[in-house]
Amino acid sequence: MVIATLMFATMGVCVKLASADYSTGEIMFYRSVIGIVMMVFLARSQGISLATRVPVNHFWRSVTGVVSMYMWFYSVGGLPVATAMTLNYMSSVWMAVFMIGGALLFGTSKVDKRMVVSVLLGFVGVALVLQPTMAENQWWYGLIGLLSGMISATAYLQVGALARAGEPVTRIVFYFSIAGMVLGFITALPAGLHPLTFKGVFLHLTVGVLAGFAQILLTRAYAIGRTLVNASLQYLGIAFAAIYGVVWFSDPMSTSLFIGMVMIVGAGMCAAMLKSKPVSTKSR
Repeated sequence: MVIATLMFATMGVCVKLASADYSTGEIMFYRSVIGIVMMVFLARSQGISLATRVPVNHFWRSVTGVVSMYMWFYSVGGLPVATAMTLNYMSSVWMAVFMIGGALLFGTSKVDKRMVVSVLLGFVGVALVLQPTMAENQWWYGLIGLLSGMISATAYLQVGALARAGEPVTRIVFYFSIAGMVLGFITALPAGLHPLTFKGVFLHLTVGVLAGFAQILLTRAYAIGRTLVNASLQYLGIAFAAIYGVVWFSDPMSTSLFIGMVMIVGAGMCAAMLKSKPVSTKSR
């Protein structure tokens, strides 16, 4: 998980650099094509078939995953890398929102007040993170980044379901990459593909290779590791992105932005911790 977060943060830097010359759809298309090639090679070397018995599960996981990724790529193009990554990593908080909403709607379990506090803490953190963004008239990118975190929460839940169904990591990432290629091509087609320069080829290859290996490590971590440990370690990606932003792009690190990041990380870790505990159910 630690290596995966570092790779994702590095990929975010490359996506931001590539977004100056290529559209979000183009970046996703090339990233996904490289991912498909990598997964086919790994599947053959491991003797794993890419055929699946649960195509519907893969479809929904892939749709939510690529939509979330597209939104994140888009937000990275208009926001500091650390800000975009922080908003995307709101997934644990959004999972808590889903749990609270389900408990209130169906009345099958008690609403843990600590979970509610975690959610509120997370959204206060979002307000602090977006405060400088709003001032720069980049609220649209901030909204897209926030939505990417919400949708990625559903994607992570589906990854766990596929793993429990016995689907290998390579197969999960393969179908995810196919969906990314399709969505990337469709969204890039209206404006057309830009000519590939040496810099462009280098950035697309780097994004694709980093994303492919990071996706394998992330999926593997969630498949065999403890959810709480994974959710906690995943937030290291924000720290890596913040360092990249300050050093590479000279992104300002204001007090409100730093406090907001800490609050979101704290809220996500608390939500993950509470989700890992059994919830008492009401007698019927």
